[in-house]
Amino acid sequence: MAKEHKVNEQIRVRQIRLIGGEGEQIGIIDTRDAMNMAREQGLDLVMVSPQAVPPVCRLLDYGRFRYEQQQNEKENRKRARSHEVKAIKFRVKIDDHDFKTKTGHVRRFLEEGHKVKVTIMFRGRERTHPELGERILVRVAETLADIGAPEGMPSMMGMDMNMIMAPKPGAVKKERLADEEGKVDADKAETTLPPTQPEASEAPANA
Repeated sequence: MAKEHKVNEQIRVRQIRLIGGEGEQIGIIDTRDAMNMAREQGLDLVMVSPQAVPPVCRLLDYGRFRYEQQQNEKENRKRARSHEVKAIKFRVKIDDHDFKTKTGHVRRFLEEGHKVKVTIMFRGRERTHPELGERILVRVAETLADIGAPEGMPSMMGMDMNMIMAPKPGAVKKERLADEEGKVDADKAETTLPPTQPEASEAPANA
């Protein structure tokens, strides 16, 4: 959430260090004088650094400041989500249909720009045959070689074998451009329909 600030009458200290509306340093002045300056300029007096001695305040449009702060936080959260690691799990004894479905999920995540943690889950005695898991991971990497690549060698953790697939930047960009071009072509097709022919007028009836 956006950080809350003390604004205008909420500021109770006697003196502050003031920064003007254009970012200029005004210096240490009485809070009452700073409040008068804010009113004259149609701005708010906002405490931006309460820990300083004296506290630092700025003259600004607090409504706009809050909006920009919230937009920045929203963008940061969006960036964080776009870089999160997705996870897809495979069994050692996986049939072709399930393999195709799961690799399809991995492909979609890679196309969206995410890294994907591909996990092979071993059961019982399967743990004594790690080559079976490695074989599946190699198959996954080969199937998705056009869009992603392993970040390193597979690693064991408990009963699981893991491999991180990372998207290839060029391939991801190419996929997105192809999608956008497809949408543009569809839009053009909708807007270039042939004109309808005017209906022929009926001949006047003979008197």
